[in-house]
Amino acid sequence: MRAVLLFALAGGIGYLVDAAVLLLSALWLGPYAGRLLSFCAAVVSTWLVNRSLTFADRRSGLPLHREFLRYFVVCLGGGSVNIAVYALLVHLFALTDWGLLIGVAAGSLAGMAVNFLLSKRFVFGRENASR
Repeated sequence: MRAVLLFALAGGIGYLVDAAVLLLSALWLGPYAGRLLSFCAAVVSTWLVNRSLTFADRRSGLPLHREFLRYFVVCLGGGSVNIAVYALLVHLFALTDWGLLIGVAAGSLAGMAVNFLLSKRFVFGRENASR
């Protein structure tokens, strides 16, 4: 249960990073390209928190760059759910400006469970130390 709560904390931090980057980048890139950039920023922030707190006792044994790459690939699973929900809400409700944050929140919640299960198994699993 502790890991789930810490993962949610990391997700909350990731949401704040995601929202801040989106609000800034959407002005120049639009709501979709801006969301891709903000998603990448959120992945970096959640990886840092998850490897330091959530899965501190489950080191992957991989070099940092390989662990991050694996984490990023795993986050594409939850991220695809996340961005699909976001894009659907932006399209259906013509979300703009601060309304984009509703889409980010809904997408983040939808992808969080997928990311937790995949991260625990494929990134921070003890059995990954030899891979």
